[in-house]
Amino acid sequence: MYVALKHIHLMLIALSAGLFLTQYILMVTKSPLQNKTFIKVVPHAVNGLLILSGIMLLFVTGWVPFAPGSEWLSEKFTAILAYIALGVFALRMGKNQLLRGFAFLGAMGWLLMAFKIGMTKMPMFMG
Repeated sequence: MYVALKHIHLMLIALSAGLFLTQYILMVTKSPLQNKTFIKVVPHAVNGLLILSGIMLLFVTGWVPFAPGSEWLSEKFTAILAYIALGVFALRMGKNQLLRGFAFLGAMGWLLMAFKIGMTKMPMFMG
């Protein structure tokens, strides 16, 4: 169960990052494709499934975020929240292209950090 769930989770991470990159490129190029229903709906569905798979992994493994001994999970959770916040800023709230670009790069950096922490189970700040 764990191995299958982990692989589903990793696949959803890749899909989420790819869709985020696609949305950002469509926004920067002002493509009419960014208004298609698929581009507006599918990323939310993938991200919802990603969160669900993460919660299911918590139940299967028994890890508890913000508890002693799971500092890596707390950092991963925090990195994901930063990724979401900067992603929203990059795609929706940024006032100009420069700020949106910096928010996009920051979001990708936080996503990479969350991925690294999740793979190594080694905290970067609290360890």
